[in-house]
Amino acid sequence: MPIMQKRLSYHWPEIQLNIWLIVVLAGSATCLGIFSWFMVIQSTMNLGTPWLFPFMVTTSALAVTFIFVVLGLITRRLLLPGILILGSFILFVLFLTGLIETSLQLYGVVGNINSNCQNYVVNDKSRGNNINTLAWLTQITICNCWKTAFAFELVNVIFYIWMMVMSWQVHRNYYH
Repeated sequence: MPIMQKRLSYHWPEIQLNIWLIVVLAGSATCLGIFSWFMVIQSTMNLGTPWLFPFMVTTSALAVTFIFVVLGLITRRLLLPGILILGSFILFVLFLTGLIETSLQLYGVVGNINSNCQNYVVNDKSRGNNINTLAWLTQITICNCWKTAFAFELVNVIFYIWMMVMSWQVHRNYYH
């Protein structure tokens, strides 16, 4: 007589999980694009690349890969809370590291990109069909990309904490 095994089945809150997946995928893909573009700019200008840029490209690529692995596990009904807790914790630490360095560059005493953008770009608008306007548009885009990267890193950090809590609750509810 064959022994029947009970297959583990966790109840995931679908709406919360889907919102989490969409937001984290959008945030990670945005950071991946921004920091990749920053690396291209640095290379084009024959400047050295700060460690933050390849670090965030790698972190964002890992996050996008993690999301696709999670989606694959969801479709096979094999998503375990432990996988999400561990993956979310690792990505939380990586994104928190990037967030700290980005904030130091954006708002810190040494980098202070935000003040430089305010003084030399925002307060010095250029208009007309000329090279100066094109340069200004590029500069304002770079300034806005720094702020966008900071915002999405912060959102990802918060959402990874949320996922660790939600995964722990799913795990706890299975055994209670």
